[in-house]
Amino acid sequence: MPRRPNMPRPDDVPGFPARRAALRLLDAVLRRGDPLELALHGAAQGLPPADRALVHAIAAEVLRHLPDLDALIDGATRQVLPDDAKARMVLRIALAQALALGTPAHAAIATALPLVDGGPRKLVHGVFGTVTRAEPTLPDPPTLPAGVLERWAGQWGDAMPQAAAAAYAVRPPVDISLRDASETAKWTAELNGASFAPGHVRLTEGTDIPALPGFATGAWWVQDIAAACAARLLGPGAGRTVLDLCAAPGGKTMQLAAAGWRVTAVDQSKKRLERLSENLARTGLSADIVAADLRQWQPDAPVDAILLDAPCTATGIYRRHPDVLHRIGPHQIAELAELQGELLTRVAGWLKPGGRIVYATCSLEQAEGEAQVERFLSAHPDFALAPATADDLPNGMTPAPQGWLRTLPDTLADRGGVDGFFIARLAKATN
Repeated sequence: MPRRPNMPRPDDVPGFPARRAALRLLDAVLRRGDPLELALHGAAQGLPPADRALVHAIAAEVLRHLPDLDALIDGATRQVLPDDAKARMVLRIALAQALALGTPAHAAIATALPLVDGGPRKLVHGVFGTVTRAEPTLPDPPTLPAGVLERWAGQWGDAMPQAAAAAYAVRPPVDISLRDASETAKWTAELNGASFAPGHVRLTEGTDIPALPGFATGAWWVQDIAAACAARLLGPGAGRTVLDLCAAPGGKTMQLAAAGWRVTAVDQSKKRLERLSENLARTGLSADIVAADLRQWQPDAPVDAILLDAPCTATGIYRRHPDVLHRIGPHQIAELAELQGELLTRVAGWLKPGGRIVYATCSLEQAEGEAQVERFLSAHPDFALAPATADDLPNGMTPAPQGWLRTLPDTLADRGGVDGFFIARLAKATN
């Protein structure tokens, strides 16, 4: 379609580059299956920090409200737009701004229309107008994708997806782990927080993390309380050796070092290991750092303990990363479960007799947790579950009857909730 003489060029429309980057980012997530945080760098390359933040906010809100946005779009069109139609994606971007981010409707559509330059501008403008004139509101809590609802209900029962949806509507809290657990009362008071366990503080909402007392001096680091339970299950180190596998960015490495373990931290990503090194430097803690693929690397000698925070679908952190609800399905779950089983079997051979493995995943899928450990134990009679106890865990968390820890969307829900995790402690026979 030829451009009318008075029609501005897309790049001349204020705010357009950020919306174009948001379109690229959503395409990377929904079509290619790229993680949101990783795809952001390429999609928003060259944009100033404020625009990058806007790109992330637009994409995150589209993903958080995707089923509800699509329902509004479908209710305003005579023929259903294909899921991958550019017009549908542009409408999602415009409506997410108007209905979730508080952008005035005229600004939301003005910056979105150039995205379909040469395409169905009248359709996009008409559908947007039809929807916004009705003054809709997005459901609270947001509707979870149908495939996720079905999968989680099948594993956990109908109440779990309802709790997951309710948790989705609440901003995830910020937890910190302390370098010195004996200072829990001090930092709880100084940071005006709440503590559920020695060495833990939950911060008040809306805090500027780097500006808080103790951050620059390395007295603490940000770490969800459920994630912190993995290292807690290994207890004090007393100079013994431990492998922290898939270690970056280093929260568990720092926990273990602070608890007196001699830590070797292994991760495949050199870039993420740079963050781990920076975190160790800030906190004054130490660990040996190895950049390696666990399927090829092995330690020089057996160790006393292993913490395997295995690569997983990360569906347990969907509140912080809504893209996982749209990128992850049965194929990805099966693929990662196979990798987890391979790694768990491999690292079991690196343990001294009487040693312990803590296996953890930030996943709400039983294939990556309960089923994984049951399969491992049936194939390795020299290992047994070393049950977690209430004393091992923060207040309000209880181990499952089988002895492992499973956190779900209703865990600590009355205090802000926690990430979804599975953690099991496995003990090797002494002979």
